[in-house]
Amino acid sequence: QVQLVESGGNLVQPGGSLRLSCEASGLTLWNYAIAWHRQAPGKERELVAAIASRGGSANDANFVKGRFTISRDNVKNTGYLQMNRLQPEDAAVYYCNAIGTQSSNSRENYWGQGTQLTVSS
Repeated sequence: QVQLVESGGNLVQPGGSLRLSCEASGLTLWNYAIAWHRQAPGKERELVAAIASRGGSANDANFVKGRFTISRDNVKNTGYLQMNRLQPEDAAVYYCNAIGTQSSNSRENYWGQGTQLTVSS
């Protein structure tokens, strides 16, 4: 059974930092692209950052560029989203997404349950 479990969401003050984790079980995360999405109340879910499978490149949305960094630890089978200089508009539920990119898993697309980030003084 495949599971993606996000953790690390919390209440932080504006300007603060936080790291979200996405621990995978039941799959080898190395073979999947990882994406972080977020959804704030009343808004559409939006892509925040993504990193390709097998050591490929990473990209992030313009609204987090220079502040957020996506990474992965293949030994721990875990993805991360390091978030710096957080602003109130970053508050949302953050979701981890693993997307199959190989011929053996191209139909696979998994989501975690989400973790809440609140940014407030």
